[in-house]
Amino acid sequence: MSRIKFVVFLSLFVTFSAFSQSIPLGTPAVDDYLRRAQLSGELNPNLSFTVRPTMPFSVDTISAENFNNLFLPMSLSSERSKNRNGLHILPVSLLQRYNSHPSYHMNDGAMIPGKGYQSLISAGVFAKLGPISLQLRPEYIYAANADFNEFKSHNGSSDLPVRFGEDPYSKLLWGQSSFRISFDPVSLGISNENLWWGPGIKNSLLMSNSSTGFKHLTLNTTRPIRTPIGSFETQIVAGKLEESGFSNVRSEDWRYLSGMVLSYQPRWLPGIFVGFSRGFQIYSKENDGSFGDYFPVFQAFQKKNTNEDAKARDQVTSLFARWLFKESKAELYFEYGLNDHAYDLRDFLNAPEHARVYTLGMNKLVSYQGKKDEFIQIAFELSHLEQSIDRIVRDAGEWYTHSQVYHGYTNRGEVLGAGIGPGGNFQSLQVSWVKSLKQIGLQFERYEHNGDLANAYGLGQWVDFSAAALSTWDYKNFLLNAKLQAIQSVNYQWLSGPYGSPNKNAFHINAELGIMYRF
Repeated sequence: MSRIKFVVFLSLFVTFSAFSQSIPLGTPAVDDYLRRAQLSGELNPNLSFTVRPTMPFSVDTISAENFNNLFLPMSLSSERSKNRNGLHILPVSLLQRYNSHPSYHMNDGAMIPGKGYQSLISAGVFAKLGPISLQLRPEYIYAANADFNEFKSHNGSSDLPVRFGEDPYSKLLWGQSSFRISFDPVSLGISNENLWWGPGIKNSLLMSNSSTGFKHLTLNTTRPIRTPIGSFETQIVAGKLEESGFSNVRSEDWRYLSGMVLSYQPRWLPGIFVGFSRGFQIYSKENDGSFGDYFPVFQAFQKKNTNEDAKARDQVTSLFARWLFKESKAELYFEYGLNDHAYDLRDFLNAPEHARVYTLGMNKLVSYQGKKDEFIQIAFELSHLEQSIDRIVRDAGEWYTHSQVYHGYTNRGEVLGAGIGPGGNFQSLQVSWVKSLKQIGLQFERYEHNGDLANAYGLGQWVDFSAAALSTWDYKNFLLNAKLQAIQSVNYQWLSGPYGSPNKNAFHINAELGIMYRF
């Protein structure tokens, strides 16, 4: 009898467990492909793409044929095998980059803003037994980190080194690794994965893969949870942020991060997703062990109700929305962020522009020559992280910096949020031919470096104008990606004074070549 009970228990144990393998952020072509698949009608329309990394269990409505092209092997991808136990080999990937100058980089994970050649190698395994899963996917980064003329713009205000030391840089990191216990549709675990919160494609205000992953506990949904009022996705994290060791900002103390994101799709408004994200950081010695210090994300937003000024603690928060137009194969999205509490509602209404930043974007597929599986993709995104005119009356400081948490909103020397960094402004237009994972396109960008710094010291604008040719291509088990980007810097490193002076302009080249093999 005891044996029968054990078998019944084990069958239930497996039946109710959720598949918990994730699709790592930055996996070449896959993130973009999944988003396009939703626009073209192949993918679950209830998936918000505002809480990532994506779990394959969330995308199980995509056709089995197209799933062959994804990051995962078919044995892990299909609905029928979502509970499959065993050991599986994850893809091996190599990303190589050459920068003639390090001033232009974002959403590249463990890679650093270094001059010269660098490479990022990752591989690993995924093991599952019932609701327990282990994803071991370490990363190794090597960067030549060549010398160049440095402008030490942030070495006194946050942990954002312009150069990561004077020697070649190499590290072996935990990468996109995690250990989880999952019961559909919820997962609890410990992870070092990169996170992405919000609807942006190029920039996310709070969480992106512009820095290396950080160690954190996570409680998250594995797919949209349907309720009588609509669908929900969420994640709550508690993590450890580390310093780079290469800036003038040094401390023997580490920072504790508490963060939360919530996305909601109203039942009565299909295709519309709204939500918010919130993050707090505090030095560990300042944490008194109370619930409020461990989980400040559940506290009120107004300072008068939190006594926030008494704590050496930094908050960033955002509201976001995404509107999916299924018939038009298009999407619109925005994210609005604040890096300072309003004292009360009156304070916010009097100065809604205080400490605000935002991102706006659109993405559309146009059928190519009437073919069902080929499109022209047009994507535009605008991000504005420079202070508003309200700074004249009430200076809010640069985004991702803080007077008391002096490392800023960073991990290992790079911002956790938008890769354009404090005070950055960014516009991007990309036009591509796409077919499944295949893509050939052109990209045009304008990137203004730290407008707040330029305004404070009368330096004029340092603006990069760039054009890039890019491509991804799959062939059997291989997935290749390449990019060649030409960059014209105007008032390079703010060295020429007034904007537009020709004396200190500079021309740079960035090149990327990546290859991934899927077992």
